[in-house]
Amino acid sequence: MASAESSVTIHMVASLDGFIARIDNRVDWLETSDEFDGGDTLDPEFVQEFVKTIDCYVMGSRTYETALDFEARGFGWSYGDKPTFVLTRRELPRTRESIEFYSGDLAHLVDKRLKPKFRSIWFVGGGAVSGECLRLGLADEVRYSIMPILIGEGIPFFGGLDKDVPLHLMEVRAYKTGMVALRHKVRK
Repeated sequence: MASAESSVTIHMVASLDGFIARIDNRVDWLETSDEFDGGDTLDPEFVQEFVKTIDCYVMGSRTYETALDFEARGFGWSYGDKPTFVLTRRELPRTRESIEFYSGDLAHLVDKRLKPKFRSIWFVGGGAVSGECLRLGLADEVRYSIMPILIGEGIPFFGGLDKDVPLHLMEVRAYKTGMVALRHKVRK
């Protein structure tokens, strides 16, 4: 039985025009040189404390490959030792014990395996994965971090929603980097 206290959050960083990556999957635009004097500082200590509140991650295979590439380039593994479920039908390298590959039904994974075990479940990558999570009614919250850049074309944040998903704005924060973070509750 799923815990009533479990929460599923979709989080994505995207360009202002709604793309999470270029068409070739590059995310070189993530670091911008913008400065917004009225914004908050994204304090590393705050980020570390916040990340401690996340119990597990779910991501698509391309997001996983991007994370591995970041790690290979010296940026580290962003997900610490938290359980990380990678949705894929492909054979991918398993670089740590905390990684589990999954190719079954997404609703089964969330409702039967993750919710009984984890309180804070974060979907952190993949437009198709995020879209499927919303289509199935699994998400409780959407956090959308918008970078101050337009890239013109790319992979959209949400892959092909087939219905409206009503949201309620809960929080807006602007940062000195020019990033704006939106937090919405999914109205069910």
